[in-house]
Amino acid sequence: MKNNLLLGLAVIAMLFNSCASDDTADIIINDNSTTNNGGNGGNTDPDTVFLSGTYTTDLTLDANNTYVLNGSLIMTSGTTLTIPAGMTIEALAAGSNVYIAISEGAQIIANGTADNPIVLTSNASSPDAGDWGGLIVLGSAPINSVSGTATATSEIASLPYGGTNVSDDSGIIRYVRVEYSGGAADGQSENNGFSFYGVGNGTLVEYIQAFEGKDDGIEFFGGTVNASYVSVVNAQDDSIDWTEGFSGTITNAYVKHGTDHDKGIEADGYNTDIGNNSNPVFFSMPSVNNLTIEGLGSSTGNEAIRLRAGTQGIFNNVMLTGFAEGFDLDGDQGDNPTGAGVIAGDLSVTDVTFNDVTLKLKNDTGEEFTESDFISGDGNGTGTDYAAWGANWTVGN
Repeated sequence: MKNNLLLGLAVIAMLFNSCASDDTADIIINDNSTTNNGGNGGNTDPDTVFLSGTYTTDLTLDANNTYVLNGSLIMTSGTTLTIPAGMTIEALAAGSNVYIAISEGAQIIANGTADNPIVLTSNASSPDAGDWGGLIVLGSAPINSVSGTATATSEIASLPYGGTNVSDDSGIIRYVRVEYSGGAADGQSENNGFSFYGVGNGTLVEYIQAFEGKDDGIEFFGGTVNASYVSVVNAQDDSIDWTEGFSGTITNAYVKHGTDHDKGIEADGYNTDIGNNSNPVFFSMPSVNNLTIEGLGSSTGNEAIRLRAGTQGIFNNVMLTGFAEGFDLDGDQGDNPTGAGVIAGDLSVTDVTFNDVTLKLKNDTGEEFTESDFISGDGNGTGTDYAAWGANWTVGN
């Protein structure tokens, strides 16, 4: 009897110890998302939540939790993803299939502050460019790769975008930093830090940084969204890219090249892999105000800004430092009328300063015009005051 009692007590003790040490229970909370709840008695560490899957209801992240993105997180039309200020989301360093996508008709509310920015980064112990995908936002604003109400399909995730709603609202992206993004599925399907597909001007985008990306820092695929206070540091491809008829504004933008890089800006009037299928035909024509691009020196042979495939654009107050070429214009007298835009006054630069730039303008458009037809106010550009608005929340300065 005594032996049986002792045996029973031992069994109870074993069960109690087993329960007390079990801190890896997986709980399904929504779609493909799982939660690991820490259970070491008295442990006050926040929960770790793994994020992935396709969400058909709103998802509001909890400031008391730690989140790891371990696959594709897709918010479907009609849903909202809310990320609190000051939150860092770590992405599994597994390449292109780890990303956040806000579908056409969905919204993201990522409203950080200078003191509490939102950071989307790699979870690798030694993070590197291309560790994960990036942030993808899709809207129903006009694009020129399709006509009318038709939609195109995004490079990553194959999600629809585009339409006729210039005021389309995809939410708020404010004081958000994306790090170590740009994982590529293949040579034609590449993530960027921020990818804006047909996003409308009802969306608030300001104080955003792409840092150490494998592909482009920020790319606009058509749409009318306005982006202000934009920082791209150490993008390995183009820092800012637009195509497919983008017609928003970019105000106060700072670009800094790292060892691996391509253009400061590479801009297309339309996607040359798809064609300009709009009716009537239109081309990209954004306004860019208060722009600074810092290269690695004129001896590198690099271009600061390449404008091609018929893109138009109005540049005001530009500072370019350390490039072989300042503006490289490419086009022809047919489907790629980049030079015709200069003659018509739809492609121009007002108030620009060139520091350590060998050639200010290269004209490969097939049209004849002078440097003064394209550039006015040479020496008057001051660029953007990045030291003021980039303080506290950006990195790599």
